[in-house]
Amino acid sequence: MDDIALRELAEERLRALAGPQAVLREDQWTAIHTLVAQRRRALVVQRTGWGKSAVYFIATALLRQLGEGPTVIVSPLLALMRNQIDAAARAGVHAVTINSANTDEWDAVQEQVAAGDVDVLLVSPERLNNPDFRDAVLPSLTASAGMLVVDEAHCISDWGHDFRPDYRRLRTLLTELPPGVPVLATTATANDRVVHDVTEQLGLGADEGTLVLRGPLDRDSLRLSVALLPTAEARLGWLAEQLDRLPGSGIIYTLTVAAADDIAAFLSSRGFAVAAYSGKTEPAERERAEEDLLNNRVKALVATSALGMGFDKPDLGFVVHVGAPSSPIAYYQQIGRAGRGVDRAEVILLPGHEDRDIWAYFSSLAFPPEVVVRQVLSALAGAGRPLSTAALEPMVELSRGRLEVVLKVLDVDGAVRRVRGGWEATGRPWEYDGDRYARIAEARKAEQQVMLDYLRTPSCRMKFLQDQLDDPTAHDCGRCDNCTGERLSLDVSETAAGAARERLLRPGLDVAPRKMWPTGMAAIGVPLSGKIGPAEVAATGRALGRLTDIGWGTRLRDLLADGDREIPEDVFAACVKVLSAWDWDERPVGVVTVGSRRRPALVGSFGRRIASIGRLPFLGTVWLGESTHRANSAQRLAGLVRSGETPDVSGVDGPVLLVDDHIDTGWTMTVAARMLRKEGVPAVLPFALAVTN
Repeated sequence: MDDIALRELAEERLRALAGPQAVLREDQWTAIHTLVAQRRRALVVQRTGWGKSAVYFIATALLRQLGEGPTVIVSPLLALMRNQIDAAARAGVHAVTINSANTDEWDAVQEQVAAGDVDVLLVSPERLNNPDFRDAVLPSLTASAGMLVVDEAHCISDWGHDFRPDYRRLRTLLTELPPGVPVLATTATANDRVVHDVTEQLGLGADEGTLVLRGPLDRDSLRLSVALLPTAEARLGWLAEQLDRLPGSGIIYTLTVAAADDIAAFLSSRGFAVAAYSGKTEPAERERAEEDLLNNRVKALVATSALGMGFDKPDLGFVVHVGAPSSPIAYYQQIGRAGRGVDRAEVILLPGHEDRDIWAYFSSLAFPPEVVVRQVLSALAGAGRPLSTAALEPMVELSRGRLEVVLKVLDVDGAVRRVRGGWEATGRPWEYDGDRYARIAEARKAEQQVMLDYLRTPSCRMKFLQDQLDDPTAHDCGRCDNCTGERLSLDVSETAAGAARERLLRPGLDVAPRKMWPTGMAAIGVPLSGKIGPAEVAATGRALGRLTDIGWGTRLRDLLADGDREIPEDVFAACVKVLSAWDWDERPVGVVTVGSRRRPALVGSFGRRIASIGRLPFLGTVWLGESTHRANSAQRLAGLVRSGETPDVSGVDGPVLLVDDHIDTGWTMTVAARMLRKEGVPAVLPFALAVTN
């Protein structure tokens, strides 16, 4: 087929996909021609909404027409898969997916693929290392594939804002493709460093004949502004007064789940149709929230970064950030959700003083030190059998989430292997790439400074972001607040600020008790397993606030970071409000504190003052074994239970308040409550100043 006929077919497919007036962009055609006619590899870096999916769906249709096998698309999010399947159907392409949400359909889907009835198979990167899929499905699929697409390819890049270790498996998959199978990698967010990393990790370098297409990242509809407001209540009050003035419906991004919940609750109380959206939102509820936003049934979703890649709403009228992301790349990607199909979209950043604390917390979750990673390898090597993640966790000083990331990285590096029943060591030599991880940490710090510079820059804000993304077409946009001189009013009525203050500083939240012991405690000499017995478990407790709150969180973070001193009056007064609103079944008959080696004055004064104001006896202190704060649940629990001392609680015939400064994993309260219950206390009510999240 000559190029003229091929382009005519491509234009015909585009019209089916995007409407009768649609015409291929020159770079779209260049990419399609490279993939279909030349069977080469391509990396396409273009802004969100440019039409990257049109490239791979049209290329798929043409390749299938030429008798090639199905396209395999590696895609990171279920929401993205749903949108892509619908888009593929419009182009006359039959797309199916294998993912964790449709396990009951896997056999039928695999039969369709084997029979040649499927044009596109979408899989998540995590699926590539599922033992059944990897061993039974992937080899034949790789041998018959007509094209491989790596969507959102920036996810392969080091420890960036969307890093996913499973994406690094794609390099192995690429080496196993038959010669002449075209490969397309796409992303909207990549500076030179990320482009280099993607090409290096995927083997898409120039020496491989790879075409790299990078387009301008500016979007004419976006109006960027920054509003520097002094307090959290000012930011929320301002948002409540401005929200109705923002065009259409949009997204309000937050840095934490707690902030998303708090802001959604506040805006709802002010009469706005909004919903919270985060990684903790149930899948069905998330899908319903997406549909509500797509159909303008809500003014906004108040969301964490969980609402990002794959969400496509052309008429999204605004993106507001309450809190600055730590990376200009992450910020650009999130604001890129707006203004695709409208003439004007507002992009507003409301930074907070607490942003740096939140950045520091997430930075602490980077790849762990070598000694900790070696613990993982040693535990697997010494087990003599596969270990599940849950069974491995008690043997290493890593939380479950960080352990899973480490295992995936070690798997990609060939040091461990996922098998039925868990993970096993391969015995292959492995080197800790400390230099790389140090470079990544420095890059993270540099990106954080860039975001601070963005807040204060007097120059064009869009050009500032384009420069950070190494966009060679960067130029003054003429639309942002700096270019036009049109500043957002920072006026906030006392009514709105007061309502926000009341909401943010409303004290008290429930603290659910631990009900199950961690798996595998016997392996480290602790005979605890299964459910925590009804005669040992704590009752539902209360805390003043979360450390991640944008209200009490700031005050509590400062207090816990300020050494050791007696409880301040404002914090104690708020705790009294929590106690007065506590709807307990039976009033406490005494107060016990958890022994604190770090903050004895704070915890001691807290407990004694609670006892005094409640006219309750102070019964003493529970002392537990020492436990490192770096350990995971199992490690921390092991340290806590190996020694302990309870006060004299003989004769206590009612509930006691168990007081501490901070609940993190919950195991300190769990063990202390168990000790008191075993001494005959009928019920234990945990009460803390703060919980981690």
